[in-house]
Amino acid sequence: MQNIRVRFAPSPTGFLHIGGVRTALFNWLFARHNGGTFILRIEDTDQTRSTDESIQAILQGMEWCGMDWDEGPGKDGAHGPYRQTERLSIYREHVEKLLQSGRAYKCYCTPGGLEERRKAAMAEGRPPKYDRKCLGIENPPEGVTPVIRFRADTEGQTVVNDLIKGKVTFENSVLDDLIIMRSDGWPTYNFAVVVDDSTMGITHVLRGDDHLNNTPRQMQMYDALGYDMPQFGHLSMILGSDKARLSKRHGATSIMQYKEMGYLSEAMVNYLVRLGWSFGDQEIFSVEEMIKNFSLESVSSAAAVFNPDKLNWINHHWINAKPPREIAKLLLPMLAQMDLAPAEDGLWSLERLEKIVLAQREKSRTLVEMAELSRYFFVEPEMEQKAAEKFLTPEIKPVLERLIGLLEAIPDSGFNHAELEKVFHLVMEKTGLKMGKVAQPVRVAVTGGTVSPGIYETLEILGKEESLKRLRKVIEKI
Repeated sequence: MQNIRVRFAPSPTGFLHIGGVRTALFNWLFARHNGGTFILRIEDTDQTRSTDESIQAILQGMEWCGMDWDEGPGKDGAHGPYRQTERLSIYREHVEKLLQSGRAYKCYCTPGGLEERRKAAMAEGRPPKYDRKCLGIENPPEGVTPVIRFRADTEGQTVVNDLIKGKVTFENSVLDDLIIMRSDGWPTYNFAVVVDDSTMGITHVLRGDDHLNNTPRQMQMYDALGYDMPQFGHLSMILGSDKARLSKRHGATSIMQYKEMGYLSEAMVNYLVRLGWSFGDQEIFSVEEMIKNFSLESVSSAAAVFNPDKLNWINHHWINAKPPREIAKLLLPMLAQMDLAPAEDGLWSLERLEKIVLAQREKSRTLVEMAELSRYFFVEPEMEQKAAEKFLTPEIKPVLERLIGLLEAIPDSGFNHAELEKVFHLVMEKTGLKMGKVAQPVRVAVTGGTVSPGIYETLEILGKEESLKRLRKVIEKI
């Protein structure tokens, strides 16, 4: 069988966005399912916008999503280097090959001259493409450093047998003689990507369908250079809920923003794989299940719609599915951002956070939401006025005083669910009140509101000292 080699080749001009992550994920899964090789290549020839900071953000995003690469930054292989800025000599060798074969030529036209001829062509109803003025030029102007253009085949058709979209036919007459190397010696995208994919042995090019129109141009370059053609598959774009292309106005688009918003990497990967791929009616996938079941035949050619509610549902599932201790460790930085992290270090803090996770996870769609819901465990809450007026009445004061007396008698080491339940039942017996009439005033007293986990769990997490302190403070105010 063919040794499958695929790549993800982001441009480091910003953060790693949702669409890019989905493209990387489908390539990664295709490689892992078929026992192939996944390559990470950095396309950084845009010198005005590419930054080292963006490269680090890309690597960080890939690592957070669990997508390891077999060749690329930090994992050199026989086909490197894996940064385009380190491959300039390779591009120049290929440009020279095309010049010698007559499939490329030097162009001395100025930007102003090109614009004038473009406008004239449009005015005459002709396609505004390059008119080959410099093809075969005998007396080039002196003192002008030329660009290099690829001489396209403008007769017939180029057919793309797309692995996802099926057969797509392009008329060669609409193709232009693209610039493949600028006058400053830097290659352009369409040329560099063909050279890179060819020399790196890429067998399958899986990328966004915004590149589909580039494919016939690139296919001609493969032929001109004498390289085997990879198989192409173009993934549909991701749309926002308004069916417009996903952008910042639809919310966060950078993958690491979702980490900051309290989403789990398992949930993000699980959600993104379902944006354009399906396996029956299954919605929840582990990484192992994705790798086992992934196939291009199940990738849809229709655009996918980003649905935040579904992402929240999947994230809620993974918050509940992962071990509480793991969630507790992930929750800690969220609390720290809100200045709520427990002062204690070590096991006690994690044990307490684990109890908070168990108490709050059913109501939490994100870790940030869990942290917000748990604020009163770390700082004394502001009292909701309506809740206080309704539940913290003069009539309840003796009930709370009785409760405080019984809570004081519980040993510090025994301040737990079972002992607290005994105390509450004793208070109910002595006062004739039902559970809600006792628990809700206590809840308002210690949390400031009417919503919290079970009252026994809430008091146990707060601890004896803090629970009694808040109850006494409320009694003073009644």
